[in-house]
Amino acid sequence: FSFIPILYKCQLSSNCYSFQKPVIDLLTFPSSWNLLYFPSDHPPQTLKIALFVKKWPQSSHAGGLERHALTLHLALAKRGHQVHIFTTSSPNTSIPNLVFHLSEPTVGGYLNQTVVWSQFRTQNSTATPFDIVHTESVGLMHAQAKDVTNLAVTWHGIAYESIHSDIIQELLRAPEEQQAAMVTKKVMRVVEEVRFFPRYSHHVATSDHAGDILKRIYMIPEERVHIILNGVDEAIFRPELSLGNELKHELGIPQNGSLILGMSGRLVKDKGHPLIFQALKEIFMENNRFQQSVVLVIAGDGPWGARYKDLGANILVLGPLGRADLAKFYNAIDIFVHPTLRGQGLDQTPLEAILSGKPVMTTRVASLTGSVIVGPELGYTFSPTVESLKKTLYRVWKDGKVVLEKKGKAARQKRVEIVHCHQNDSCI
Repeated sequence: FSFIPILYKCQLSSNCYSFQKPVIDLLTFPSSWNLLYFPSDHPPQTLKIALFVKKWPQSSHAGGLERHALTLHLALAKRGHQVHIFTTSSPNTSIPNLVFHLSEPTVGGYLNQTVVWSQFRTQNSTATPFDIVHTESVGLMHAQAKDVTNLAVTWHGIAYESIHSDIIQELLRAPEEQQAAMVTKKVMRVVEEVRFFPRYSHHVATSDHAGDILKRIYMIPEERVHIILNGVDEAIFRPELSLGNELKHELGIPQNGSLILGMSGRLVKDKGHPLIFQALKEIFMENNRFQQSVVLVIAGDGPWGARYKDLGANILVLGPLGRADLAKFYNAIDIFVHPTLRGQGLDQTPLEAILSGKPVMTTRVASLTGSVIVGPELGYTFSPTVESLKKTLYRVWKDGKVVLEKKGKAARQKRVEIVHCHQNDSCI
């Protein structure tokens, strides 16, 4: 997280140092900010930061957007910055430098813009106004954001990307299933976004692909688009053999036996669970050795959790896990399987797995192949079809633990180099 607090500082001044070398203009920096180095010591000046997020994570129940908000702003608070969070819920315990301003959500579950805007203006009119305002997606709507010049919005999914997701899900739809919303409706949503996105002063894209779309399709000026991949807390998600062995012991999995596949997150359709379910079902029916030698461990909850149990005793559904238990989970598996059908945003779970030293096999969507699994030496990718997924699962099984461990180390090293690339001047 050493680079994150500087995001706020630099979006005000535009000039920052990298490697204590000539000043660069971050507002025109073309690549991901993860490729920059910022000092890890505490900043000489602390900032007052406003965050708008519709829901603050509660225990182990949190989506990717909420986990992004938690990870980023806990890191900022630990560095001494004062963070005011405008949201609908707060943790049960107080956290230093985090101040919560609560309001009742709307019927649709969003922030009540009238209430949060009044709360914000009250805080901003004090002797110490906010240095930076941050909204997770449309936590703060564009009608309020249009006059806030020191504002940055982090997009966790945009309509243009979601059209790809709709196409995938329509191709996979069973004849008896209801057809999803028409693509023409989604196209009009893109048009709406192109119109109102410019009202936000600065845009943070969580993948290289999304950044390119914001610049080309949404026509946001380049100096207002900044690519920053989602951060992962390295103090929690790291290779730790003992943590993995602890969970395997609890689950009764032999330490050096079966190949362990892992999945985590919401167990819902758009995360690809019907796809992986059907692929595994067919493999188990046609290959008894695969079924007996592979264990699938699933962390998360959702409607598909109960269905996985129908595949046999080697499918273990753990339910939702907190971050400490997730660290055990990642260390226990041999490879993380991410069959998402959502082409938008950048999911947190593959990044957590990689920082834990595990390779990832994931759907071939642009956000992941452009920013995370950028080569076969780091993991596996597949098309969102049952046949392609089966072929990749067989390849993983054939490669075995030794190859997977090698890929996991390479993937982690790649991520660590991005975060700590000051060790190598060529990274920019």
